[in-house]
Amino acid sequence: MSADDQAFLDVLSSVPNDIKRYSNDVADYVDRHLEKVSNTLREALSSSSWIPESARPRPPPPPRTFTGTIASSTTLTTQVHQWICKNKILTTVIVIALGGVTYHVIKRKSNYRKKRRAKRASNGARLEVVVVAGSPSEAVTRSVALDLERRGFIVYVVCNTIEEEVLVQNESRPDIKPLMIDIVDPSSARASIDRFTAHLQTPHAAFQGAKLHHLTFRSLVLIPSSTYPSLPIAALPASTISDLLNTRLLTPILTLQSFLPLLQILPLTHPHLHAISTPPAASVKPAILLLTPSIISSLSPAFHAPEALINSALTSLSTVLTAELSPLNIPVTHLQLGTFDTSAFTPHSRNTSTPSSQRAETLKWEDSTRLSYSKNFVATTSTHGSRSGLGKGTPLRELNNAVFDAIVRGRGGVVRVGMGSGLYGFVGRWVPSGLVAWMMGVRGVEGAAEGEFGRGLIMARPGSSEGSESDRGPESPASRMPVSGLGVGDSEYISIYGGREDENEGDHGDGI
Repeated sequence: MSADDQAFLDVLSSVPNDIKRYSNDVADYVDRHLEKVSNTLREALSSSSWIPESARPRPPPPPRTFTGTIASSTTLTTQVHQWICKNKILTTVIVIALGGVTYHVIKRKSNYRKKRRAKRASNGARLEVVVVAGSPSEAVTRSVALDLERRGFIVYVVCNTIEEEVLVQNESRPDIKPLMIDIVDPSSARASIDRFTAHLQTPHAAFQGAKLHHLTFRSLVLIPSSTYPSLPIAALPASTISDLLNTRLLTPILTLQSFLPLLQILPLTHPHLHAISTPPAASVKPAILLLTPSIISSLSPAFHAPEALINSALTSLSTVLTAELSPLNIPVTHLQLGTFDTSAFTPHSRNTSTPSSQRAETLKWEDSTRLSYSKNFVATTSTHGSRSGLGKGTPLRELNNAVFDAIVRGRGGVVRVGMGSGLYGFVGRWVPSGLVAWMMGVRGVEGAAEGEFGRGLIMARPGSSEGSESDRGPESPASRMPVSGLGVGDSEYISIYGGREDENEGDHGDGI
């Protein structure tokens, strides 16, 4: 086949395509004109008044412009952008809040993943010592001691009795050891501290033939007991107040006094071996940590006077101690605790703050005290009262991490840790106390003052230190005395002079 024949065949093969394209163009042209004519007729007929309204065709839709097309196809992104432009202040607040929450979550996760270990010698021996002064039966004390031992510290738990020493030994941990200090006897306490100082100055070896090393005192952790009775002030026995002040306030102060001479002379010199290289941590001053509950002391609610009083005193103690020890470069850290989940250390404990148990507690009070305080006491201290909103509590791991960080950083200051610590601190600082009491269930008591205290309860008879029940009753004759000459008729007053009636009758010899 020649080239001319091939060209002719190509022309013939392109003819159907050309015909199809031309026919489509003609059809589109006809459709456009027909649509234009039909729209014109529809518009003309729809506006004609001679055609019935039911038979009129609908007018054609208006032509779509470019602006209308964009407006109709507005996407979600465009709507969000328009809302942001209209609400700039609210958008800024939302962005700041989301940024803060994101930063807090990321920081908390990184804080959990952070590796926390005490320094060790090259042969793996433990070098750093921490003293924990707290009751070995307390859940917080046990948790802190076990966690510090797990991280590589040698932990000494201060014990005042043989029973506490047995509790420490029952932990069965070779690096959790009891440290007997009789804080009641100053000479015995001083001797115990001297033996502990000599132990720090003595070189140690991890195993036979290993390189000798010295121990470094890193921190003193004070953990006063966090259990307090909930009672109105009128029902607090004097013996209970004395015991609480001795065990919760005086014991930490005496323990601190026992260790202050040692803390002031640190770092220690080691006269036994001069050739031993001293680790860098030995030149660091040990830190003092004070762990106290903060929720009750922040709110100061009713029926929690012992806890609020003692924890406020401990807070002032930490402030004064910081001012005294800052020139000596001894950091003091006050950890204000919230609510923690201690079920791992107290699995069989039962909640005794039920309404029935609290009502049973009020039966031990005097009648006047029970009438005045029992209703608000049950509402405030029972389980369904204010404490139920605290929840289960923060895991103790967060407390243990805060304790380790305070020991290692050595910066001092106040650290809030645990559920509710920061929130209730803010509430106690800025929210009115009356509103806080109302939210905790405290309500006004009507009739208590009139029924029990409105009449003469203070009566005395000459020659008697204690009046009988009839002498102090509301119908006592001495409590009802008309005041003549004042125009008040049968006004009543509380008589505090036993011989008033006798004096009016002329017997002046029996006065007080």
